[in-house]
Amino acid sequence: MLNTQLWISAVIIIYLCFVIITGIMIGRRSKKGSEGFYLGGRSMGPLVTAMSAEASDMSSWLLMGLPGLAYLSGVADASWTAIGLAIGTYLNFLFVAKRIRRYSIQLNAITIPSFISKRYGEKKPIIMCISSLIILVFFIPYVASGLAAIGKLFNSIFGWNYMVAVIVGAIVIISYTSVGGFSAVATMDLIQSIIMSLALVVITAFGIYQAGGMQTIIENSKELPGYLSFFQVHNSVTNSAEPYSILNIFSMIAWGLGYFGMPHILVRFMACRDEEGLKLSRRIACIWMIISMTVSVGIGLIGYSVSKAGKIPMLEGSNSETVIVKITQLLSSYGVIPAILAGMILAGILAATMSTADSQLLAASSAFSENMLQDVFGIKITSKQTMKIARFTVIFIAIIAVFLASDPNSSIFEIVSFAWAGFGATFGPVILFALFWKRSNSQGILAGLITGGTMVFVWKFVISQIGGIFGIYELLPAFICASIVIIIVSLATKAPEKEIIEQFELYTKK
Repeated sequence: MLNTQLWISAVIIIYLCFVIITGIMIGRRSKKGSEGFYLGGRSMGPLVTAMSAEASDMSSWLLMGLPGLAYLSGVADASWTAIGLAIGTYLNFLFVAKRIRRYSIQLNAITIPSFISKRYGEKKPIIMCISSLIILVFFIPYVASGLAAIGKLFNSIFGWNYMVAVIVGAIVIISYTSVGGFSAVATMDLIQSIIMSLALVVITAFGIYQAGGMQTIIENSKELPGYLSFFQVHNSVTNSAEPYSILNIFSMIAWGLGYFGMPHILVRFMACRDEEGLKLSRRIACIWMIISMTVSVGIGLIGYSVSKAGKIPMLEGSNSETVIVKITQLLSSYGVIPAILAGMILAGILAATMSTADSQLLAASSAFSENMLQDVFGIKITSKQTMKIARFTVIFIAIIAVFLASDPNSSIFEIVSFAWAGFGATFGPVILFALFWKRSNSQGILAGLITGGTMVFVWKFVISQIGGIFGIYELLPAFICASIVIIIVSLATKAPEKEIIEQFELYTKK
């Protein structure tokens, strides 16, 4: 057992060193200045754009949260969520990508808050301030969910102290993000997406073998009421099937709305080298996402059968999110080569976590150093000082996230779900109206931002407690409310200036 852990540890240490060294080397060769640090000089190719967007999107949720959900309740919850995300990814690339890239270049905007502010010709940076605060509020717990995944990983495998593991993970991510900036983050995301894919393939094949084959997995799943149904969900506590209503389906599909408002994904479009490359990016991203999420849900079902076969323990509650870790530990017990493969799979989980956390740290850093300090407070600083502040902000936000990740019993899926709703309901409607409705104005956009953010909290912690039809995922009602408010306030107030409308017509034409 000790020999196995040594091999796993060696693979993970080599991987972490590779990440740090490669990230720093890429960063040092990238373009200097704010645009280089935050957008990589707008030089990303189609493959990097696609895989960087998807890797930064999926996070540890793909390798821990989604399989854990399927393990506990079956295919309904996990699959409808995956379907919603696949639809959202396709529509985001199809409708938003080209327009926001073109528009942001013309406005010389390198962050989402600066794009929204400049799009509406804001005189006083109120929208800039509110949108930057929203990024900070929702990204910090999002980063914390990634660090929590790292903590659970090392605690499960090596018995490390949970908080020590969280801190180690934070240090690695900070090291290359703060030095390399966007170029390092985007390139590492591509590499990490490849590792994630390999991890999914290996764990699926081994899991099927350990469960006794696909026929056994299907038979075991059929024994659980509602486990294989898209319209029922399995209750593991009562061992019964519960109806999965149309309301639940819409609630899960609503996850797809979140894509329109994800700052760390939208900046990938802004950083793409050319518009035509986005077509290829869309195809690559959608194919990879559909395959990876299908396999991820399947691993949850496979994991249950491996547990029933007595090869790994039966998992309950948030511990179900460690199903891939448990199968990997089983793999490592078969000798040196399997132990090395196990180390690669665990490195894949780390890759999934880091590919999201690094992007989120960078987006949060830009919101503070670029938008809050310079645009909102008007602090005049040199380009060199901007870089120092940006790097300090990355470190500071990571420290806060470490404290928020201190609870080892927190659910990765629940944390990601809330943060996803926050961004989707605030920036989602704003970006869509900014790109597709020339009559929208700054007053409507400001009202929409505030309404979306407020409704996420109100619905999650107050209205949803009523239950019934009010138990729907908070993203959907908050998104709808924000959209309605944008339309009403925009129509009730003065139309945008002629210059702003002319810019819109020029920058959004095909």
